[in-house]
Amino acid sequence: MTSVLVVDDEPELREMVRRYLEAEAFAVTEAGDGDAALATIAGAEPDIVVLDVSMPGRDGFEVLQELRRTNNVPVIMLTARSEEIDRVIGLTVGADDYLTKPFSPRELVARIRAILRRSRADEPDAGTATLTFDGLTISEVAREIHCDDAEVEISTLEFDLLLSLARAPGRVFSRAQLLEQVWGWDYYGVDRVVDVHIANIRRQLHDDAENPRFIGTVRGIGYKFIAEPL
Repeated sequence: MTSVLVVDDEPELREMVRRYLEAEAFAVTEAGDGDAALATIAGAEPDIVVLDVSMPGRDGFEVLQELRRTNNVPVIMLTARSEEIDRVIGLTVGADDYLTKPFSPRELVARIRAILRRSRADEPDAGTATLTFDGLTISEVAREIHCDDAEVEISTLEFDLLLSLARAPGRVFSRAQLLEQVWGWDYYGVDRVVDVHIANIRRQLHDDAENPRFIGTVRGIGYKFIAEPL
């Protein structure tokens, strides 16, 4: 069974989410604070984490920042705050998605399944199983990236974003097209989300936005992959 860790300091909310997820055939564990969440993740290795932002002690942003130092488990953040700046902070730290309270349990399940589809898309489909460029190799099967002979660690979502660009070198993608391709129809995000993740990918690839090797910016439109395949 797919395992989900639900982290929230409100027992009633954890109970509600747990019952709904278990009815959808997920195995659910719970944590009431940030320290318990990190300990549970280290021991149980869940498939996905649903993480509240506002908790006593370590808040969700701090937990996610600590988690991302060693672990790329998919994370959906929950918050009662709807300002875009909070969403951008969470995504910059490494969240895969963001859901504002109050939320529909059905929407949470849809988000979980969409992220798991991405993270488990490890079978080659149409196209080449390995994409090779000067200084960069992307393995679609192993879902591994090597840049200048060093392995690169990025989130599941960011891997799919890079892969979408790298599969079509020279093609210009609008932010809306990338949202549709990577996040899917059930993502209700904003264009700014794409910019945040592109910045994260560039940082990991040591790719200068002003003088890029791999991802170029098309001002007013979006992005394109500029490296030529070998």
